[in-house]
Amino acid sequence: MLLLGLSVSLAGYSQSPGDSAVNKITNFPSGLFSKVRDRTASLDRQLNVQTGKYMRRLAKREARLQRLLYAQDSAHAVTLYSGNPQQQYEQLAQRLGHDSAKVFTSMGPEYLPYADSLRGTLAFLNKNPGLIAVDPAVQAKIQASLAQMQQLQARLQDADAIKQYVQARKAQLQQYLSQYSHLPASITGAFQAYNKEGFYYAEQVRQYRAMLNDPDKMMQKALSLLNKLPAFTSFMRHNSFLAGLFNVPDNYGSTEGLVGLQTRDQVLEMIQRQVGQGGANGASAIQQSLQSAQQDINKMRDKLSALGGGSGDMDMPGFKANPEKTKTFWKRLELGTNLQTTRTGTYFPTVTDFGLSLGYKLNTNNTVGLGASYKLGWGNGINHIAFSSQGAGIRSFLDIKIKGSFSATGGLEYNYTTPFTAFQQIRYLHLWTQSGLIGVTKTVSMKSRVFKKTKLQLLWDFLSYQQVPKTQAILFRIGYNF
Repeated sequence: MLLLGLSVSLAGYSQSPGDSAVNKITNFPSGLFSKVRDRTASLDRQLNVQTGKYMRRLAKREARLQRLLYAQDSAHAVTLYSGNPQQQYEQLAQRLGHDSAKVFTSMGPEYLPYADSLRGTLAFLNKNPGLIAVDPAVQAKIQASLAQMQQLQARLQDADAIKQYVQARKAQLQQYLSQYSHLPASITGAFQAYNKEGFYYAEQVRQYRAMLNDPDKMMQKALSLLNKLPAFTSFMRHNSFLAGLFNVPDNYGSTEGLVGLQTRDQVLEMIQRQVGQGGANGASAIQQSLQSAQQDINKMRDKLSALGGGSGDMDMPGFKANPEKTKTFWKRLELGTNLQTTRTGTYFPTVTDFGLSLGYKLNTNNTVGLGASYKLGWGNGINHIAFSSQGAGIRSFLDIKIKGSFSATGGLEYNYTTPFTAFQQIRYLHLWTQSGLIGVTKTVSMKSRVFKKTKLQLLWDFLSYQQVPKTQAILFRIGYNF
């Protein structure tokens, strides 16, 4: 059983004679059950909505492909469309949307340790209602969380079945098209569009599974508390999904379960005996072989990661996938801040632009966004510091990755450069000046908990020469992304 091993103290529990369960656990996170219920319900809704959306898209893509194939060779195409694929996609979406089953027999292409532990925790607490509190409302929350968790896992199982159907249908279409040596661009384009929709649906399901398997501090604390109890560890050994797969014996982890197993010394002796048969250079030869094998494994893992891998049944996309496409709208947003100073003849800045930006990631390399800025005046020199509102700005930007950490940056801005004391003074847009910016951005990743990236920007305002009075042409900004 894979559990999160954390050392959190278990406050005051007693154990009755002959009973492996405890009477009560204190300091248990009371908000866990509502959080689990809300989180699983949200994932359930998103899975239903996205499945319906992708099934409609796949049906539309295949309908177009069907029309093109019938126009080219109707006699052969009729064998491919003996059924009604569009109706099949609709039935699959309805099946997932209306299936309220609580029983699941598969965790999908990869084992989810956190999800397995979470389901086991809820089942254990549901079986031992007095372990945390005697309040019936708490027991109702446990039952509701367990039911919602089981339903989500059952629907994820249905989604995996839908994903397998789409992959099988794609292979069927691909096999049919392979018999033609020359296909019109319209047919290959229609099949590629179908392929993309199927791939992104599989990635969407994989992402929901990863979100379900993502631990949080509240669940970690609950597991650390329960993992101190022999009753809980015994329950998980017999009732976890992993235990059902491997048929864990009753004496697992005990001294009786070690009888007959080879000791560490015996294994080392056997290895040394095999190495000795290779002569004086036997050990070095084996070590070189192991290093070479490890390098090959690392190369293969990097290639799989570049293709968006991670699941056991990853479908090769056949195109350059966009990892941002399956993320929610909020996950694709980037909040940032930046500042820029304007100096006078002294060593002290007179105005600092404080900017906020909100970017939307179109894909891994391109980000588009909007922002605003406030110009704060500092006065004249260190002996005459005085804060004042010196202007404001509205910004738009586009970042296109060039190579490595460098990006090309462009944008259009409107700036109000006149001091003001009330926001009503800046509402007349004809008093604002335009700035057209192009330049280069250097992005540096950070390990800070708050700021994820530092951005250094060198920009040229090619509209500055048209302004009266002329504005600053070369700008340097430093920014931070959250």
